[in-house]
Amino acid sequence: MNEQIDLLRQRDQFYARARRSVPAARRFTAWSLSYWGLSGWERSADVLLCVSELATNAVVHGAPPGRGFLLRLRYDGALVRVEVHDSGTGVPAVVDAATDEGGRGLLLVSVLADKWGVGERLPGKTVWCEFAP
Repeated sequence: MNEQIDLLRQRDQFYARARRSVPAARRFTAWSLSYWGLSGWERSADVLLCVSELATNAVVHGAPPGRGFLLRLRYDGALVRVEVHDSGTGVPAVVDAATDEGGRGLLLVSVLADKWGVGERLPGKTVWCEFAP
């Protein structure tokens, strides 16, 4: 029974390396937030924007051709965690908005999320962010 409860608090979806995957990931996140009773939560728009940014980064920079990325959403009753897993190389970093024309996605994530970071996985990495009420 405990395993079933844990599964209800975690939602996983795999996406192809395609631009259409970004709005699909956003819709999946909106559905998950609604499922957890969080669609009216004041931070739901922040979560959706961060999912869009992390999914875009996975499509453009993280997932090699022929590969995709995994979006994992977790909610433990107090914290929403977003993870994007890809098999690409490189370590994402926040850019200086004053000097760079593009690449502001992680800057937005760093401002909107309570915490964010990058973890190793073989192959690739996991970029994550967390939101508390």
